[in-house]
Amino acid sequence: MTIEERKSTNIGVIQNLVLENREKLSVSGVIDVLSFDDQVVMIETELGLLTVKGENLRINKLSIDTSEVIVEGNISYLAYSDNNDNSSKGSGGLISKIFK
Repeated sequence: MTIEERKSTNIGVIQNLVLENREKLSVSGVIDVLSFDDQVVMIETELGLLTVKGENLRINKLSIDTSEVIVEGNISYLAYSDNNDNSSKGSGGLISKIFK
């Protein structure tokens, strides 16, 4: 997907990432939490798949109503990839597992 295609498909989408002292990450515009452990958290957002890496990671808050997630721990890496990456969607997300 080119930058122009991404801009045209995401018109009106607002997403915020707030990283405080590399210890607390607040993410808005969250669709689902695909997987998490103490080293990697994979979050499906309205703007793509967000991968958070670090140590001692934990999800402190997961709100379906406000589409917000707060991840705490020693955060060392943040990266986006396209929503079309089907390799991580095969098992379903955390929210879909909770509400089976």
